[in-house]
Amino acid sequence: MTLAAYTPRSLPESLGGLFTLALDLRWTWHHGSDELWRVLDEETWESTRNAWLVLNSVSGDRLEELAEDPSFQLRYREQIAAHQAFAQANTWYSDNCPGDLGAGIAYFCMEYGLSESLPLYSGGLGVLAGDYLKAASDLGVPVTAVGLLFQQGYFRQAISNEGEQLEFYPYNDPTMLPVSPLRDADGQWVRVVVPFPGRHVRLRAWKAQVGRCELLLLDSNDPRNEPGDRGITSELYTGDPEKRLQQEMVLGIGGWRLLAQLGIQPALCHLNEGHCALALIERAFSWQDLHTTDFKTARTATRATNLFTTHTSVASGFDHFSHTLLRLYLTPWLETRELTVDGLMKLGLPGTVCGFKTDDASLNMAYLALNMSGRVNGVSRIHQKVSQAIFQPFFPRWPADDIPAESVTNGVHTPSWDSPDSDAIWTRACGKDRWRRPLQNSCPMSAVSDAELWEMRRLQRKRLVHYLRRRLASQHCEQNPGQDYGAACGLLLDNETLTLGFARRFTEYKRPDLLLKDQQRLLGLLASRDRPLQIVLAGKAHPYDQPGKDIIRRWKAFSRRPDVEGKVVFIEDYDLGVASQLIQGVDVWLNCPRHPWEACGTSGMKVLVNGGLNLSQYDGWWAEAWTPDVGWAIRSGATFEELANSNDHDLSDAEELFDLLEREVIPAFYNVDEQGIPRQWVEKIRASMDHLTATYSANRMVREYVERFYLPMALQGEQRDPSTAADIVSEHGEITRCWPRLRFSAVNVIESDGSQTYTVELYLDGISEQRITVELVSEASGHGPRTVTEMTMQHPLAGSAHSYLYECIVPSRPQGHYTPRIRVRDERLNLPLENPAVLWLK
Repeated sequence: MTLAAYTPRSLPESLGGLFTLALDLRWTWHHGSDELWRVLDEETWESTRNAWLVLNSVSGDRLEELAEDPSFQLRYREQIAAHQAFAQANTWYSDNCPGDLGAGIAYFCMEYGLSESLPLYSGGLGVLAGDYLKAASDLGVPVTAVGLLFQQGYFRQAISNEGEQLEFYPYNDPTMLPVSPLRDADGQWVRVVVPFPGRHVRLRAWKAQVGRCELLLLDSNDPRNEPGDRGITSELYTGDPEKRLQQEMVLGIGGWRLLAQLGIQPALCHLNEGHCALALIERAFSWQDLHTTDFKTARTATRATNLFTTHTSVASGFDHFSHTLLRLYLTPWLETRELTVDGLMKLGLPGTVCGFKTDDASLNMAYLALNMSGRVNGVSRIHQKVSQAIFQPFFPRWPADDIPAESVTNGVHTPSWDSPDSDAIWTRACGKDRWRRPLQNSCPMSAVSDAELWEMRRLQRKRLVHYLRRRLASQHCEQNPGQDYGAACGLLLDNETLTLGFARRFTEYKRPDLLLKDQQRLLGLLASRDRPLQIVLAGKAHPYDQPGKDIIRRWKAFSRRPDVEGKVVFIEDYDLGVASQLIQGVDVWLNCPRHPWEACGTSGMKVLVNGGLNLSQYDGWWAEAWTPDVGWAIRSGATFEELANSNDHDLSDAEELFDLLEREVIPAFYNVDEQGIPRQWVEKIRASMDHLTATYSANRMVREYVERFYLPMALQGEQRDPSTAADIVSEHGEITRCWPRLRFSAVNVIESDGSQTYTVELYLDGISEQRITVELVSEASGHGPRTVTEMTMQHPLAGSAHSYLYECIVPSRPQGHYTPRIRVRDERLNLPLENPAVLWLK
């Protein structure tokens, strides 16, 4: 389709600014312009929440009418002025670190969850990426995001009369999405080309404005491409590995080429998961061409400013591609490069593999990202431990505690998730611009009374019940009502009943069926006359996840029982719009994955701003946040080691979940005073809102990335000029050649009043003593915590070239508890990520 097809319609001159407002996705979280879209076309706005669609749907006569309407003109001018003030205002970044990140951050992700009107997401990874972009805009952090414009995206869900999940893939008409063709300086549509076997795939570029940030999207649906290639960017997370690789080539190779074509030279590249790893190879190629170097030097120079964030909790979750598939698809891209397909594969193989057979090896995209990055992080403290365990094969001679996976706990973009009622509470307590400032760890709720907090919750629950009834009607509840038409359509849902919410991807490890482990106890809770419970469920199972689909079918069957119908409802087609309604209205958010498979679990963070409480597995973010005064935890206090080595705890966790509901959660909700207020419950609301909302916000998360990662990485990257990078490569090669010949000559221990003096004689075979560190390591035991003590070089050993004596003093421990090791020392590198060489005394 030509660019002319996407030329915006004409508007009355006095309303020309509506284009700017409608194409800036800031309206997804800043609701000042909502009334404009509602006046333009209330039905379209309420059903789609798509300002661009509203603007393209309204008739010309209606626009002319509003152009002459003084009240509409007043609201319009107010919003235009507010948008201009927003664009020109100082930000946290401009006030605290102006220019420190140069051209800013290139952020790559396979999916983005910004709004239900832009369906380019499937779940938590995409929603996190969307919240990251929104918070970066609020704080003024210069981020350019890169993704794919899917023609269909993730599937839309319906449930059959038999409870089977049905998948639909409606077409996303780009003219109706809040995006615009990306144009070059001459006004032409920007296109990028990626080499494929026997042909070139042309990619069209689009732009979504996200406040101060831009999201650039690539789309293969160019009529000049072959039919199969036009479908590369059709659906998200296809089960076909060939198409998956094609998508990752388009995202990584095409995405970086797009930035280069636009003249964007970001200070850092941040990968959100390993799907984007090929972007780092293409980035190195670009640097190599610019500086006329070899690939090793380019890789060394660029990796200092590559950050890899992983959200995966099991090694099998990483993408793997066979050598055969890679040879077919990557050969055209690499044929003019010194890097071969085999060389690329070695960058994505575990550190234990010195060679490989082409018939059984596969490329691990996470390992490739790891081997091209200067730093790597998980998304919670427990997930840091999980990531260290997953990446252990990459560092075969390193203990898990030394594997350089760090952590930044995820956060949610609070303004995107608060209800009108909670927004009013927060505005009075903390000020109108609270979410655009650096949020402190606490925002005191002392100015808000118990009665006001409880009334906020009552209004939110009432709005949720109203929404659920409308939603159930749209699901054709009357066509298969089970026993009772009214119950099936939500008429039994009650505004004053404790409402439990569970909504996320339906897959076995998330245990959406944990409550079904003891149906009799669950029936007892639902049937209680004086302390009733109602449950709202939503979520999709991946099209190829049959066990997940079976869980949906079991819940649907349970919800249709005569003694349950109307008290448990399943909302179909879970998306951001559904999520927003649920997290605003439910009293308790349930999350119960198997330990330790929940990387973070950000869905529970979204209820905080609205006074919802969490009942969650002690995993992910909740293991950091939970205290008895803010909510409830299943298997509280469990350590990572206990969790990682645990067996199946489904039944015991289900029993604890029911105990918590019966003994603590439900009594606290219904134990009201003479004023009808459950004081104990409200105190938990107050503590949760006060102590957790700011800490688990994307505002905090983005600032943490800037301060702990982006700024120091950018500084390190400035020092990796071509000469320095070449020196590092040369020294690395020399160390690699000499390392097999390093050895320990002698180790001696002298006891003295509770301490031990260790001396170690080393032969370094020509490696400079300034390029190695000698340490004495003791793992945690009953004699104390883990210790790593650096040994000091005392003097060269006479009569033996390249031999030295090292010494240190440590607390006494039994024989065998301390082990010497040699590792690389280089302040220019992030170690051991950039050089994992290590030698232990046998």
